[in-house]
Amino acid sequence: MAWFFTENSITSDRYSLFGESAKHISKVLRMNRGEEITLVTPDKTQCLCRISEITAECVTVDVLEKSICQNEPDIEVTLYQALPKGDKMDYIIQKCVELGVSRIVPVLSARCVSRPDAKSLAKKQVRWQKIALQAAMQSRRGIVPTVCECVNFSKAAELAKENDKTIIFYEMGGESVKNILTDTPKSIGIFIGSEGGFEQDEVDKIVASNGNTATLGKRILRCETAPLAALSIIMYQTGNFD
Repeated sequence: MAWFFTENSITSDRYSLFGESAKHISKVLRMNRGEEITLVTPDKTQCLCRISEITAECVTVDVLEKSICQNEPDIEVTLYQALPKGDKMDYIIQKCVELGVSRIVPVLSARCVSRPDAKSLAKKQVRWQKIALQAAMQSRRGIVPTVCECVNFSKAAELAKENDKTIIFYEMGGESVKNILTDTPKSIGIFIGSEGGFEQDEVDKIVASNGNTATLGKRILRCETAPLAALSIIMYQTGNFD
């Protein structure tokens, strides 16, 4: 069933979608009156709806049922991803949204080869947020994870203090995620490096703020593989793959 997100709560038995959502339903999916779709509101209310009116500009639905979306993990994971080269960030965002990440913060670390200017970063952020939306629709998430503005490493380290636990994955070694997650925090921040990994002083900065260094095993993973592995392990260890 087609899955869409609304910008507002649905308080009546009818609701209308405009813009890209209406265009996607009418022109891309070529849906018709009488077909059913799911709408998810900002408060994670999942609404089963039936299309009553449809044009290229507006799709009106009748709300049949409402329930709380059960598809979200019970842990919030923020990915602090050092900028990789090329379009690897597109892939990372898409797959991490599918796996259950709550928020993604692009980071300019010391070893990042890719260093776009502010104007380019602003354009990329818009594209990345659209990728997150599409991935959330495909994977039937209860939220659309936010792709934040790009920050430097020091700022990211400060932001990470808001999490119950922070983990930096370091190619020079660390503890296993299993040993780090002896309890189940409500929120976790994970740092993943770019192609060159992290500088030692960046790792030290996280450790100094009560963060943990973690390993993903004896093999060195690519920067686009590491966040998927880390997120999968966290979701498994916290029972979110059950």
